Amino acid sequence: MFKNVAELVKKANEENKKISEVMIEQEMFVTEKSREEIVEKMRQNLLVMEAAVERGITENVRSVSGMTGGDAVLLQDYIKKGQYLSSDVLLDAVSKAVATNEVNAAMGMICATPTAGSAGVVPGVLFGMKNKLQPTEEEMLNYLFVAGAFGFVVANNASISGAAGGCQAEVGSATGMAAAALVELAGGTPQQSAEAMAIALKNMLGLVCDPVAGLVEVPCVKRNAMGASNAIVAADMALAGITSRIPTDEVIDAMYRIGQTMPEALRETGEGGLAATKTGRKLEAQIFAREGK
Repeated sequence: MFKNVAELVKKANEENKKISEVMIEQEMFVTEKSREEIVEKMRQNLLVMEAAVERGITENVRSVSGMTGGDAVLLQDYIKKGQYLSSDVLLDAVSKAVATNEVNAAMGMICATPTAGSAGVVPGVLFGMKNKLQPTEEEMLNYLFVAGAFGFVVANNASISGAAGGCQAEVGSATGMAAAALVELAGGTPQQSAEAMAIALKNMLGLVCDPVAGLVEVPCVKRNAMGASNAIVAADMALAGITSRIPTDEVIDAMYRIGQTMPEALRETGEGGLAATKTGRKLEAQIFAREGK
């Protein structure tokens, strides 16, 4: 039904449908399942996301390695003090993105969007914006379908794998997905969703995947935090009427080509970048020394 963003937007406009509806119909066609089955499956995903966010912002979640945990709670406490520099909405989204990835690092249940390492951005933005936009459950589900539509395009035309394309393919893709989805949630047009995706992803190009000790913790958790903030700003820019000079599909293609030329040491091997710093190697040695006991 659609293979790229241009076809997705064209179909939505020609049929006077939201992107979420186009995605639901595509799922019905591909899986041969009913609308009810598809929506119910997404509802289950939403519940998993909500549970991870809630756990992360209320419990002292810690990873086995000890490298991550507790930052989502720190941000929530910081918001309550009212002395933040940005905004409570932005920081709430960031804290909930962090919460999700802290739960993931602690071996808790999350919903990969599009991967486990980038699972915080989409739900972080959604639940961070919930109080401001007051969406119905149906609108929240539609947000996820929009994110899925753009993730579908990236997965089929580039990559969502850090091992194949660096963190730009994981957190970068998630950031674009969240930005596009937020635009529809806020009442924007299909084209504005595409612009938001392009703006967000352009600013994640070249992001390497360099997990310390090979674990999806450092710097992954904080990259999801920044991805959430990037997505919200990109959505605002698109809703303001700002466009990307480079079409979305070309941005996605550029990401793919960048990933292909990225050194192996910067693609999830733990051999370069932050993983190869003095402190990164020290943490790695400490973690594996404990595991060897």
